[in-house]
Amino acid sequence: MADSKVEGNKVTRLIYYASRVMCHLSRITFNAQRLTLTDRTIAGLIVALALLGWEVALRLNNTPVYLLPAPSDILQKLLENPGPLLLAGGVTLAEALAGLVLGSSIGLALALLLNFWAKLEQGVLSLAILIKATPLIAIAPILTIWLGYGPAPKIVVTALLTFFPVLINALSGFRAVDKAMLDLVRSWDANPWEIFIHLRWPMAQPYLFAALKVVGPLALIGAVVAEWMGASSGLGREMWLAYANLNMPALFAAVFVLTLISITLYQGIILLEKRFLFWQK
Repeated sequence: MADSKVEGNKVTRLIYYASRVMCHLSRITFNAQRLTLTDRTIAGLIVALALLGWEVALRLNNTPVYLLPAPSDILQKLLENPGPLLLAGGVTLAEALAGLVLGSSIGLALALLLNFWAKLEQGVLSLAILIKATPLIAIAPILTIWLGYGPAPKIVVTALLTFFPVLINALSGFRAVDKAMLDLVRSWDANPWEIFIHLRWPMAQPYLFAALKVVGPLALIGAVVAEWMGASSGLGREMWLAYANLNMPALFAAVFVLTLISITLYQGIILLEKRFLFWQK
């Protein structure tokens, strides 16, 4: 029991640090879109110098690779056999996307329900907050026992992690309608459905994309956590195997691939936002 508790704490810390790194990298990537060529060059040089400093410091101190691998060790691990890592990344991305679609659909459906039947709000939001507050670490092993080692528990965990931000943001968007516009549309004898289609839905779209930019990296974290708890494939399993064997280059290589997928997913959501919200420009 004590070993399980210690293991759980290690997993929690790893997930916490991974989520912080992914959020920071996503924010940096978003801000990088506004940079000039000179700014990007300077940023690239700073990153290159940081990696060089990391490499030199480890070599000078003869730091064991099982404690902290140098960038060259991680690069060598990535290049010597990239196939399994890329395949695992594809599995994790597929599970994250499936959970993201499922969780977002549930969140949006609940927001629609509360938009038309506000009396249900207290009950629905209480249940949603209860699910949101339940620790993911406690849910993942239970779902694995119930649903097996396939993709199903990963998708469910990811959906549970992502539906709440979509629900709250969609509901906020539906209600962010200007009162004067609402009175104007009502004066044209528009019914609630017409008000929703022509006023509330367009107003909610920026809120929905804001939520998607938050839950995109969260979906990947949810999939990795579920894979860590029990899976036959995926980046979470690769991380677990590397951790169990003290193979730090493999662990860092898996984290690097996960970060790369997270940034790509985030950029994909931004492209979709520009495509669908062109009228905001």
